[in-house]
Amino acid sequence: MLQLGKAGRCAWRPVSLVRCKTTLIMGPPGGGKGTISKKLIKDFNFHHISTGDLLRTQVRLGTPQGLKAKSYMESGDLVPDELIIDMVLSKVEDISSSRVLLDGFPRTRVQAEALDKKKQVEIAINLAVPNEEIVRRTSSRWIHPGSGRTYAYDYNPPKEEGKDDETGESLIQRDDDKPAAVKARLQEYDNQTLPLLDYYKEKGCLRQFDGSDNPDLVAKDRRSDAIYASLKPFMQGSLG
Repeated sequence: MLQLGKAGRCAWRPVSLVRCKTTLIMGPPGGGKGTISKKLIKDFNFHHISTGDLLRTQVRLGTPQGLKAKSYMESGDLVPDELIIDMVLSKVEDISSSRVLLDGFPRTRVQAEALDKKKQVEIAINLAVPNEEIVRRTSSRWIHPGSGRTYAYDYNPPKEEGKDDETGESLIQRDDDKPAAVKARLQEYDNQTLPLLDYYKEKGCLRQFDGSDNPDLVAKDRRSDAIYASLKPFMQGSLG
């Protein structure tokens, strides 16, 4: 996992606490970013922009941008930077809220530089969850294909190993949840994210939270709660 310094402490120049309005949240797949984003939205009344949700909505509505994105997705190709940038920046320009939480954008330095021309990111939050923890947690997850019921052997195991509690039918593990697939996904994330972290480090607005300030919660496998216990007061001070 990328390590940038002690959690919750900025090793670079101080972030202005007066003007903090646009916030970017980054975190590895399976690292609790969705859970923490929901808490930030609820507690601080952010207007949330999720690239994934925005992309799916544009595709579903059949907008020109959505149709272009769909053609790339159906062919198995990545949606190009230019299209993602146009889609997100169009949404950003429509927002009147002073508090915006960006989730899933930018993903590259090119996207970050394009965003800066329209809306400046005051705080870039990085959720530094150890890769080995994500692999363990994700690979312990099994599902019942008929109902979608999900079990996790580390905290929500089935009553009988390998069997659904209600039907007794066999559980399966999705290919995406197998250790090798999880590790590959995390490596891809690290490779993609390092230049972005460096970019926001250079700008002096990167803050890292890993939950280490709350070791009791981490020991109980509640890292998301541990992270938010440090993140919430930081945001309260930043947003006023």
